[in-house]
Amino acid sequence: MSHPELLILGALRALVEVAMLFLIGQGLLALLAGSRRHTNTIYKVFVIVTGPVLKIVRKIAPPQIIDKHLPFVAFFLLFWLWIGLAWLKKLYCEANLLQCF
Repeated sequence: MSHPELLILGALRALVEVAMLFLIGQGLLALLAGSRRHTNTIYKVFVIVTGPVLKIVRKIAPPQIIDKHLPFVAFFLLFWLWIGLAWLKKLYCEANLLQCF
């Protein structure tokens, strides 16, 4: 491949998308399962996958944000990161005269 930067941007964007989808899935399952969500196997998988993202967001978020709101903050940070990566991909494609989209 002659443009490894494009591959890296695409892979990063895909990882961000997966993290956002797991956060959405975790939230929806929490709504559906209610208080019994902690015994649900799928919910436990969601917690394992989203754990690293939430730990990173906890480190960069101000201490005034309570842990209950942390998944919302993480989702919106991931969303803007996803938009930013798309913008970088567009800039890279325009700079190298590629048709990426």
